[in-house]
Amino acid sequence: MTDIILLHLVLRREQDVFAVRQRGREAAAALGLEHQDQIRLATALSDVGRQLLAKAAGVEVTFRVHGQPENLRIDLAVPGSVDHQALRPAGRLVDVLEVADDGHETVVMLSRRLPAPDLLTTDQVERARRTLAASTVASPLDELASQNEHLLSALEEARQQRDRLKALNDELEETNRGVMALYLQLSSELEETNRGVVALYAELDEKSGQLRAASEAKTRFLANVSHELRAPVTAVIGLIRLLSDPASDPLTAAQAEQIALMRGSASDLLSLVNDLLDLAKAESGHLEPGWALVDLSQLFKQLRGTLRAVLTNPDVELIVNTPDDGAWIESDEALLTQVLRNLLHNAVKFTEQGQVTMHARCDGRRWTITVADTGIGIHAAQHERIFEEFVQLPGRQKVHGTGLGLPYARRLVGILGGDMTMVSEPGRGSTFTVTLPVARVS
Repeated sequence: MTDIILLHLVLRREQDVFAVRQRGREAAAALGLEHQDQIRLATALSDVGRQLLAKAAGVEVTFRVHGQPENLRIDLAVPGSVDHQALRPAGRLVDVLEVADDGHETVVMLSRRLPAPDLLTTDQVERARRTLAASTVASPLDELASQNEHLLSALEEARQQRDRLKALNDELEETNRGVMALYLQLSSELEETNRGVVALYAELDEKSGQLRAASEAKTRFLANVSHELRAPVTAVIGLIRLLSDPASDPLTAAQAEQIALMRGSASDLLSLVNDLLDLAKAESGHLEPGWALVDLSQLFKQLRGTLRAVLTNPDVELIVNTPDDGAWIESDEALLTQVLRNLLHNAVKFTEQGQVTMHARCDGRRWTITVADTGIGIHAAQHERIFEEFVQLPGRQKVHGTGLGLPYARRLVGILGGDMTMVSEPGRGSTFTVTLPVARVS
């Protein structure tokens, strides 16, 4: 089904335009186009027909089913040429409007795609042709009335569509007002929150400054007090030594015992003062290491001799595995000695029986020094607290101490460019590991 002619008409006068409009509407209806499409096609056809009739007295009009898929096509032919641009507005009412002009004849082709063209059969096309042939042409007045009716219907539909659009616009405007109100509310809340955050940060900065000032004041206080206390405590120890000197007047047994207690208390007090002063120096940042090459084998030998002299418990064995000669490290010998002596003293204090061992190994870049004991151990929850200043953990108060040794030792290790870790379990002892670079890290 490529080209089947349905009807042929000739426009000779103005009244014929109404007939062509009627036939166009009927052809569209017979081939299944919707009502609005029928009106659009008939309107385009009458507009083009009226313009062509104004150019020539005879306009050939042919209705056909054409193409694949099928279209309702209407060809209007007129001798001579016409203004193509004047015909363009009618093209908005159909699918296709084409103009063929060879100088002798102009053919205007209007085309509207048929609904469900695959279902269109030859019998349906034949019935449409018979319907058009049997149709009676209405009078111009009747067609004009029909046209007016269609126009009123279109206007009513346009009015309803306008009302629907207005309702949608009102709803959209209401939604926009709600969105804008929500946006303004959120913006206000966000601005308020930002002001709160800024105020909080300002307060935190102020508190941080106060904490830094308090920490510096505490450090200065510890340093000043420790320094001021050291002289009188040293003087007290000197006087006690004079009292117990054999060259002095002899003491009774009770006096000698009291003097011994005084000597022990004064020594403990001096040790506490020294620890406070050392800690204050470390916290203030005024403790500058004296970097030099340190022979770890000699350092380990000195520590072993020192600790054996104060180890009074026969149930505790001190094992110091001295590195081979030439075990060098770039560090501060005095500070490193303080760290290791502190760890060994702690291990001995909290070990009632078993062993305290110290050994070192090097991987070429770092030294790892380990001090392990078989003492009372520390619960996992207390591992960090052991490094807090003045802390005495539950179950350890019976062992005398200031609570400053381990915090100070870890600070010294940090100053020397290393770190300190601990592994401990109650009843199974503790292991402290100090890791230091072989050479100073600049």
